Amino acid sequence: MISRRYIRVKVMQTLYVLETMECDTIEQEQKQGQKILDDKLKRSFDLFAICLLYIVRVAQYAEISAQQKANKYLPTNEDLNVNIKIAQNTFMLELLANDSLQKRVKESHLEQHISQDWIKKMFQSLTISEPYKEYISTIERNNKAEKAIFRHIWFGVLLQNEKMVEYFDDEMPGWEDDAELMVNMMENFFHMTAFPDFGQLLSFEKTKYANDLLATTVDKKDFCMDLIKPKLQNWDADRVATIDLILLCMGITELVFFETIPTKVTINEFIEISKMYSTRQSGPFINGVLDNIYKELERENKIKKVDLPNKKTQHEV
Repeated sequence: MISRRYIRVKVMQTLYVLETMECDTIEQEQKQGQKILDDKLKRSFDLFAICLLYIVRVAQYAEISAQQKANKYLPTNEDLNVNIKIAQNTFMLELLANDSLQKRVKESHLEQHISQDWIKKMFQSLTISEPYKEYISTIERNNKAEKAIFRHIWFGVLLQNEKMVEYFDDEMPGWEDDAELMVNMMENFFHMTAFPDFGQLLSFEKTKYANDLLATTVDKKDFCMDLIKPKLQNWDADRVATIDLILLCMGITELVFFETIPTKVTINEFIEISKMYSTRQSGPFINGVLDNIYKELERENKIKKVDLPNKKTQHEV
């Protein structure tokens, strides 16, 4: 569910925070960096669980709404016969029965981030949507339709409401940094054939990659800067954007010390990340400097890559 690009971004953010801290030794810096990275990953995974909770609570609101209408002083026949099919959505019930999700929600106190006002508003928006009307028009249930309406709540209702998204920006922890990630994770989630382990959303391989990239970039910072400074020409290293220097160090680290990641993948990824998180000139700058350093290291036979054709995940972006 989690791409290497996302991991690179979280490592970059961690290294940026470390730039503002004073650590006496490399080991201390690595240890502090690990704590920061772990916290960033945890907050992102908590945010994913919160997004799922919003969908669940919107669907469950059907029963609350039905009860409120039935309790009117003079309820109409329509008030007494509200369709609450979605409140027993089988896909949702299976999700709620997932122990790892329930554990994450409880241990991270995620219910505190759910706004009942927005749940009500989003349910009202849901009930006037065509996919919802079609969904409740049949008594039968099938797995495809149950998952489809659950997906519709997220992509067709919540994300289509500008004020809801503004609320996420203001109130949801980490949404500003991880909005794009959440959209991708939710899309991947709805394509999965089984629920993930919500307690460990990052695979062992990618967890190791994240930890190794952070620790090695910290350890090899001087090595990387010795390669970078001669390539800056008329640029003073102190005037180059901090993010750019961090990305260059990370890129060099991958080129030299991560043998299973193809060179083109590394260079292209750090160019794209620089475009998203640094200055307008950062893309061409990262491209020029990193490509120059790569060619130099290749001439000196310092880059060794191992092709693993049967390990597709090794070459993932």
